[in-house]
This record gives sequence, C-alpha cells and structure tokens, in this order.
Amino acid sequence: MLFPPFLLSLQNMRKFIFIITVLFLGIYFQACSNSQRGVEEPKPKNIIYGIDADGYQVENFEVVKGDTWGKILDSRGITTKKIAELDRLAKDICPLKTIRAGHKYTTFTKCDTLDSVSTARLDYLVYEQNVVDYVVFAFVGDSVAVRQDSKPVTLVRTKSSGTIESSLWGTIMEEKMPYALAAEMEDIYQWTVDFFGIQQGDSFTVVYDEKFVDTLSVGIGRVWGAKFTHLGKDIYAIPFPQGGKVQYWEADGGSLRKQLLKAPLKFTRISSKFSYSRYHPVLKKYRPHTGIDYAAPAGTPVRAVADGTVTFKGWKGAGGNTIYIKHPGKLQSGYLHLKGYAKGIAVGKRVSQGQVIGYVGSTGRSTGPHLDFRLWKNGQPINPLKVPQKPSEPIKKENREKFEWVKERVIAELEGEVPDSMKITVIDSVNIK
Repeated sequence: MLFPPFLLSLQNMRKFIFIITVLFLGIYFQACSNSQRGVEEPKPKNIIYGIDADGYQVENFEVVKGDTWGKILDSRGITTKKIAELDRLAKDICPLKTIRAGHKYTTFTKCDTLDSVSTARLDYLVYEQNVVDYVVFAFVGDSVAVRQDSKPVTLVRTKSSGTIESSLWGTIMEEKMPYALAAEMEDIYQWTVDFFGIQQGDSFTVVYDEKFVDTLSVGIGRVWGAKFTHLGKDIYAIPFPQGGKVQYWEADGGSLRKQLLKAPLKFTRISSKFSYSRYHPVLKKYRPHTGIDYAAPAGTPVRAVADGTVTFKGWKGAGGNTIYIKHPGKLQSGYLHLKGYAKGIAVGKRVSQGQVIGYVGSTGRSTGPHLDFRLWKNGQPINPLKVPQKPSEPIKKENREKFEWVKERVIAELEGEVPDSMKITVIDSVNIK
C-alpha cells in the first residue's frame, strides 16, 4: 500500500517522539534509582560511657600516686566552686577521697575559640571504679552532675575441668580459668573438703557463668553445679533453693554445709597437731597441746567455725589475745595468739559461722604467727581434725521431687554434653520449670 509522503513523515515523527520519550523516562527512572541507592544511612553515634563523643577529644589516663581529684580537675580548668559542688554530689556515690592509684579515667574535652584564642573545655570525666562500674562527672555549662553506671556484662555458660597437681588455686591458674572460680569452689566446699589436705590427682569439674565486658573476663556469676573428686570419692554440689536462699547439696540431698567449718582460716600449713605429749618449742619440754596450730601470715582473718556466742575476749596469759565461743551441742571453740579482734566482737555477741572474729598474730607464748585453734565438748578437749561432721538440715520431703529433677540435669551436664533445653538456667525459686 502506498502512503502520501506527508503521512510517512508524520508517522516517522510519532515514532521518533515515542522513542525519545521512552529514552527520557528510562534515564529519569535510572537517575531516581541511583539517587535512592546513593542515600546514606544516618551515621551511628559514637557513644562512650553513655556519652555522645562526637565533637569531643577523648583521652585516657591512669591515676598515679599522689593524684587527687582537686589536682586533676584544677589542672583542666574546673573551678574550686565546681569541685566543691562535685564533692557534695559525689559523697554517697563515689566520695572524691576514694580515688585510687592505678585506676583509669577518661576525659571528654572541646575546644572553645574566643578572639582567635583556643582553650580546651572539660565537659565530662569518667572514673573507672573497677572493671565493670564507673562514675561520670559532668561539667556541662554552669551545672555539675554525677552519675554512676556499669558496662554491659555478658554471661557465657562455661564448663571447666582440672586435675590437682599442687593446689586448687595453682591448677586454676595453670588452666587459665577465672581466679574467682577458686574462691567460689572453696566457699561451696568449705565444710566438706580440706583444700590444704587435697591430694595430687584429685580432680574437679564445674559449670558456671563467666562474666565478660567486651572480650575481657571480669569474674564469674552463678555456679550451676560442681563435682570434686577427692581420694576417689565424687562429691557433687547441686544448687537448690531451700530456706529462702540457694544452697549447695550432695547428690543424696544432704547439705554440703556442716556443723563446723573444716578450718577457721586459710592457713599455710599445720605446724603442730593435737597431742597429750608434744615437745614445746619455747618451754623445751613435753606437755599436752590440745589444739591445732595453723601457721599463717600475721593479719590473716580468723573465722568462727560455727554459729555461737562469744564467752571470752581478752588476754589469756600464754595464749595471748584469745576468743572463746560457745556453740550448740555443748561445744566450745577457742582461738589463741591473735594479733587483734574484728570490729564489734564482744562478750555476749552472737556470731555466725564463717564470720571474721580476729586476725592471726603471735601474742603470748609463741615463736611465730599462727592460730592455736581448740575445741571442747562438755568441757573436755577434743581433736578438731577428728570431729564427726553433722550436716545441716537435708532436702525437705516436700522438695525432694523438684530436687531430683534439678540434680538429674546438673549431673548430666557435668558428665557430658546436653542440649540447652536440659540445662538449669533458673534456680532462685523451688517452683522450677
């Protein structure tokens, strides 16, 4: 079919316009798309110690011997009036006199320019009280403020095992476990295991929460269960709440807490045992020594071995500074050669098992710092190392089923790998689910 020339020109013109329109729209939408992809997300704020650090010069320092907050703040332009106000505000949070050498602090400063002269202005100073807790001193504008806070702590459930070569502390240090774990293990087993009498080859397994700030280990949380093998016997520690608090129990439901502590202090060695014919190092003759001498550095805390009432506190001749405590079951304990007494200890005072009552010394007839520890039953001396240990109240009958449920899961985790659903994660109530 033939078309007039003007019609062909019109048809071509329409095609041309269509093509141009399509190209234009394509370029437009492509530009819009590129523009959208090019939009940047808002830059996250640089938050340090809860402070927006953008625009600040942030510097880290360490308190050195002789530093005071007055000296540090004065050198950074904080007025005497503001320091006095800070002292008043910090009194119940972080008294300024508690500054300690070796602790870290961080300053947040801005530069003010006036008449072409730049000066640094301190707005915030953050003092680390320990690896977790810190306090913020704020000097923004004319105001002064104090805020205490903590770094976020992450709990990591951990299972560790070790074999004793020399001591529990030595093994934990060698295996690079948290030092706090040794203290916690001693606390849990203090009535049951004599940690100065453990043997090479004894072993332990323990499940606990390790605390981390970022990647730094800062201690431990709850111990979820432990097994200590001493002389071939497995002694389990099962956490379970009874009597309003979480305690640790043996596998049969007996309490790890006994009537008496294994020892009234952390000692270096036993320098003299119970005997009716001991050669006295000062008198140079044989005579009865109805106690146990625990050698320990002067000043070592001495603890009451059981709940009781102080019946004597004072000088006892050859025994030097002495404390006697009366306990249930017609028992009495004695603590001789003390350097001094703990605050608040007096005749008639009630003391709790494990409470510090005095400090190791060498008073009276003594050749060096040690504790002469004695026990009497019905007024007769008995060997503290051979006293039959009576456990505290066992798991109550009404709690037995729940205890068995917890025990099964704790032992399974100690002995091998278990799914998370089998792990005990809540233990503060007997209504455990």
